[in-house]
Amino acid sequence: MNPLVSVVVRCYNEEEHIGRLLSGIAEQTIASDTEIIVVDSGSTDATVSIASQFPTSIVTIDPNEFSFGRALNVGCAEASGEFIVAASAHVYPVREDWLERLLAPFDDPEVALTYGKQRGNEVTKYAEHQVFAQWFPDESNYDQDHPFCNNANAAIRRDLWKEIPYNEELTGLEDLDWAKRAMERGHKIAYVADAPIIHVHDETPNEIFNRYRREAIALKHVLPRESFTFWDFCRLFASNVVGDCYSAFNDGVLGSTFGEILTFRLMQFWGTYRGFRQSGEVDSQLKKRYYYPGRDFNGKKEVSSDPDRRIDYSEEHNGRVKSHV
Repeated sequence: MNPLVSVVVRCYNEEEHIGRLLSGIAEQTIASDTEIIVVDSGSTDATVSIASQFPTSIVTIDPNEFSFGRALNVGCAEASGEFIVAASAHVYPVREDWLERLLAPFDDPEVALTYGKQRGNEVTKYAEHQVFAQWFPDESNYDQDHPFCNNANAAIRRDLWKEIPYNEELTGLEDLDWAKRAMERGHKIAYVADAPIIHVHDETPNEIFNRYRREAIALKHVLPRESFTFWDFCRLFASNVVGDCYSAFNDGVLGSTFGEILTFRLMQFWGTYRGFRQSGEVDSQLKKRYYYPGRDFNGKKEVSSDPDRRIDYSEEHNGRVKSHV
């Protein structure tokens, strides 16, 4: 019999994180009705070796053919579940009923996509904690009036994916694009606050800039009427720095976080501005820089307080002991 849910995990050099995610999936209340499909795009570390220690199907794609949409389409094509969950390899669920709660809104046949709350951990930069809190609030909304969602923690109906595959040409935001097209067909998008994951971002300033730049390039295609001027850059940089510093002061951490707040917000909004300034099509070499920064391509290489439902990550299969509490 086909499983209820297929979890598709896109990965590239995620040996530090993927074991925790797969351990968390194994602890789910519906783990016995779940299949895991790992889509690897040329990892050169132990990612595939770690994933193979779990009950997973591993699919590889040529890094030269990678895009976020293509990797998801490849994984979805291998899926046999009624629902497909997209999860980044550097996230992990907080609760044992994460999948169960993420799928709950599908009781409404009009819901096409659900996505859950995201929070950071001890390596998350202070400003990104603020981003998570703003983008993923504490209250659910099972019929939101906008297409925002995030494929680090999202689920869709497989039958609907067959009608609406992910856009493989976008440099990012394939999730928002999919949700927009689903809404145009009359479907609903549901945000599930009680299906949280921890999203681990430990990026350099250049990686932050890179992420927001490629997402801005994609946003121009998904929402052509959107714009981001130099004035927008100045205004949003200043207002967000002030807001972050105010929160950090109240939390008693302004002295230790002031520099990283400035850097994160500068890279976030400067990357967005540069992405909107990008003209013409994005060539293959630029895409490679977005997807695989630093790699040589020359043929060389908040959450419910119920403690009984929280997953204990204190003993992981790969020996990396890090508490998520």
